[in-house]
Amino acid sequence: MSDPAIRAMTPGDWPRVWPFFADIVAAGETYTYPLDLTSEQARELWSKPPPGATVVLEEDGEVLGSATMGPNRPGRGSHVGTASFMVAPAGRGRGVGRRLGEHVVQWHRDEGFAAIQFNAVVETNTVAVRLWQSLGFAIVGTVPGAFESASHGRVGLHVMHLAL
Repeated sequence: MSDPAIRAMTPGDWPRVWPFFADIVAAGETYTYPLDLTSEQARELWSKPPPGATVVLEEDGEVLGSATMGPNRPGRGSHVGTASFMVAPAGRGRGVGRRLGEHVVQWHRDEGFAAIQFNAVVETNTVAVRLWQSLGFAIVGTVPGAFESASHGRVGLHVMHLAL
C-alpha cells in the first residue's frame, strides 16, 4: 500500500467520486443537496473554481474521499472560508476525514483566511461533530429543526467556527 495522497481533483476523478457522493446524499443524513441531482449537476456543485479548490484523497489508485474549500461568502465575507467533505465507504474509520480536515485547515491558513465557518453540520452526525471539535472548531449556534434527517426527522444544523 502506498501512502494516501491529497491532490487537486481532476475531471477524470469525478466518476470515482460520484458513486459515494450519490450514496451519501441519498442516505439523507448529512447533506441538504437535492435528492434528484444528476451526476453533472452534482459535479458542478462539488467542484470549486478558484479562489476555491476541490481535492481528493487517493490511495493505491482508489479515491477514498473528497473535500471542497473556499470563501464562505463573497465580498466583505470572503475572509472567512468554508468547506465540505465526503468519505467513501472504503475510507471510513481510516482517518480519511481527519486527513482531509487537516488539509483544509492548512489550505485556509496558507491562503490567508481569518477563520473557517461550517454553515450546516447536522447535529446527529456525531462523528463529524467530534472530528471538527478535535481540530479546534466550536459550535457557535444551532438552527433547530433545520435539517430533515431520513432516520431522525427534523434535527438541528450546527454552525461551527475555527479562528485561524
